[in-house]
Amino acid sequence: MEIYLDANATTPVLAQAAQAALQAMADDFGNPSSVHSTGLKARALMDAARERARALLHTGGGQLLFVSGATEGIQTAVLSALHALLARRQAGDNTAELLLYGATEHKAVPEALKHWNQILGLNLQIAAIPVDREGHHDLDFLLREAPRAGLVCTMAANNETGVISDLAGIEATLQRSGSRAFWMVDGVQALGKIPLQLAQTRIDYAPFSGHKLYAPKGIGLLYVREGAPFTPLMAGGGQEGSRRSGTENMSGIAALGAVLAALEDGVSFRDHATLHAFRARLAEALEEAFPGLVYNAPLDQTLPTTLNFAVPGLSSRLLQDLFDAAELRISGGSACSAAKAQPSFVLQAMGLPDWQAAGAVRLSIGPAVDEAFIKEACARIRACGESLRQNCLSPQDNQPTLGEGITRFALDGACCYLLADAASQRCVLIDPLPEQLPRLIQTLQCQAYPLLAVLSTQGSGLHAEARQALAEELGEALFPQTEIDALGWPVQMSELQLGAKCLRRLPLQGGRQQGLVLSEAGRDLLLFGEPGAECAELACLCAPALDAGAQFVRRLNQALAPKPLSERLLPGAQLQAFVQAHPEALVIDVREPYEQFLSHTPPLWGATLQAVPLSRLLNALPAWLTQPEQPLLFFCRSGNRSRQAAAALASLGHSQAWSLNGGLALLPAFATEDPALMV
Repeated sequence: MEIYLDANATTPVLAQAAQAALQAMADDFGNPSSVHSTGLKARALMDAARERARALLHTGGGQLLFVSGATEGIQTAVLSALHALLARRQAGDNTAELLLYGATEHKAVPEALKHWNQILGLNLQIAAIPVDREGHHDLDFLLREAPRAGLVCTMAANNETGVISDLAGIEATLQRSGSRAFWMVDGVQALGKIPLQLAQTRIDYAPFSGHKLYAPKGIGLLYVREGAPFTPLMAGGGQEGSRRSGTENMSGIAALGAVLAALEDGVSFRDHATLHAFRARLAEALEEAFPGLVYNAPLDQTLPTTLNFAVPGLSSRLLQDLFDAAELRISGGSACSAAKAQPSFVLQAMGLPDWQAAGAVRLSIGPAVDEAFIKEACARIRACGESLRQNCLSPQDNQPTLGEGITRFALDGACCYLLADAASQRCVLIDPLPEQLPRLIQTLQCQAYPLLAVLSTQGSGLHAEARQALAEELGEALFPQTEIDALGWPVQMSELQLGAKCLRRLPLQGGRQQGLVLSEAGRDLLLFGEPGAECAELACLCAPALDAGAQFVRRLNQALAPKPLSERLLPGAQLQAFVQAHPEALVIDVREPYEQFLSHTPPLWGATLQAVPLSRLLNALPAWLTQPEQPLLFFCRSGNRSRQAAAALASLGHSQAWSLNGGLALLPAFATEDPALMV
């Protein structure tokens, strides 16, 4: 059962809205430009929806156009303002020198400014209005620069942080400056959440998007102040009073009208006091689950539907995977840029530390949520915290963990390996980097095995720096001091014993580097490091120090390696048939333990399931490679990690390595059972 907590990105369609859309498609399907009765019914439906929007937004004598969404509205507004500036210039008025936009504005705004500024040949300077640490516009900057501005673009509320802009302060500043600039306000996140009195302001343009408030995608509104210049983005049949040509999206308009009606019924949506109380409960659950959590914007200055936070030591990606395993849907920021895995430009503009900007996640609810939804969301958030404590990932109160085998830590292609033996309670660390230390220290403390050595295969100064920091942080109990050489090898030892396995060194590059060979019962298993000519006689796989392509292991002699095979992708709809056709198959979950702790095992119809996290893939590879014809089907949340695992096996010659395409996210059996909980 999915709990959807990403309402600032989009929302499910309200039941009344879906019904209204279906009715518009089936019964009231007329073209509102037609003069027969069916067309007149469509026209009446459209007029009624527009009047509801006008009443909600208090548009007065201003125009309110139906558009496809906020992006079209922004384009139209920017084009209109810049076209008017071009006319001024042609009339000899050159006072407009720049275009201003809020530094935390949605990317659609600066991109539109850049596009139309170039297309129209204005070549005006484009500048961002700075914001303070709380996300509010620098009004002193605006006061200084507004007299030279031709257009000012700000938001009513920010989509990532929920920060509510001081629109009254911005308007007063524009008035004080004597600016003749046009003013566009992005109202997307404000619709239905904060009151707007548009006709009582000097706002010239305000775009809105229906899918942020339970209407379908593809329908939105654009407010144009009475007397503000207007240039149509599209010419054609003259619809919308010749301001927006193209046959109107009647099903979308009907659905939006139903949402606007629901705002008035006092039942469908929660009031502000209730939403504030709901958010407070979510915040309490988050703070219990994640000690040290910090909010990236003051809660008393943000929408009551938004929480943007970061947790020291936990990446945005890890938090998203964690929540997703609990079937809690959150995002890493704006949905338009969340897939790019970059620090939030919004938080960077606010001057927040890099770790907050890179580690931020956003939890957002819609005003249609109810008590049962919030109760379940809070319970699952607390379960996420418990999963972190059980798996040594929480900032505090972690439980002891068992260390066994090889764990791989990757950072931008650089690989660090922790070798642990539970029987002897000893471990070795290979090629750590300073950036990895918080996670490594946490793991070593939870595991509580003394380190035999911290070794470098490359002789990097960064490895030596990490070794020294580990010694200082862990102390004598976990990092006994012994005499070592430049690569960290204890000078008094020829081998490092880890239970039944042992690690020996192989000098490379005249001793400037070293290969580290892990063996058991006289058989070499793995070489850690970058192999040189000295490794030619080894008959094992290589776990490289650098693995930008996520290959995991390589054969030492590629000339002897089988021709790499492509991994096979299995659509989720074919999973049951695959298992029935291959009863001998292993179905392998490569998600990390903290995800497996939270999630349900998918229906496997009698197949054999193994849990082998991707970080521990090296432990299972040798056994799998002894049976290259046995079907191996890997799965994860989205299909990315399972594809890496399958590709690694295929590159080593395994002919039956499969990946569940799209992962559990696209598995039909994991479809949401109760749409009512997607609010």
